[in-house]
Amino acid sequence: MRRKTTLLMVPVVSVALAALAVAGCGGNSNDNVSASAPSAKLSTPTGGTATVGVRTGSLGKYLVDAQGRTLYLFEKDTGTMSTCSGACASAWPPSTTSGHPKAASGVNAALLRTTNRSDGSTEVTYDGHPLYRFTGDSSPGDTNGQDVTAFGGGWYVVSPAGQKVEGDQTTASSNGGGNGY
Repeated sequence: MRRKTTLLMVPVVSVALAALAVAGCGGNSNDNVSASAPSAKLSTPTGGTATVGVRTGSLGKYLVDAQGRTLYLFEKDTGTMSTCSGACASAWPPSTTSGHPKAASGVNAALLRTTNRSDGSTEVTYDGHPLYRFTGDSSPGDTNGQDVTAFGGGWYVVSPAGQKVEGDQTTASSNGGGNGY
């Protein structure tokens, strides 16, 4: 009987420890990403080469990955070095690759590079900006992370010229407008 009680407590203790660990990994007090934001991680390509394309929507032209998911820059990053890890990288997964990224139509291949992350993975950069997705984007072309301040900095959609796109997600359509990659 004692063994059953111990075995039943293992999952309860594990869940409690996991919740405590997540709570301790939060960003700074300037974070304004809702605690109810979707927690499902978007899949990161494994063993493949990333392709970056362009989509046209209400924010104009902006970069997307091969699945049409919007790519963002983080203003807190310095140069090509990512400052987003831990809880930040859970909410804003880096766009990673196992080789040199490929440029689809409308993307300047000369601006497409990579940088090494602290976890050993290779992140795609564009015009010197490490690129990320947002877990709050549930469909290709969503721009729910546009003009959000979280983890100590602003998050912005990236233009094909490598600049942040101005404007907020309230003016962006949820489907990104089609017409693109």
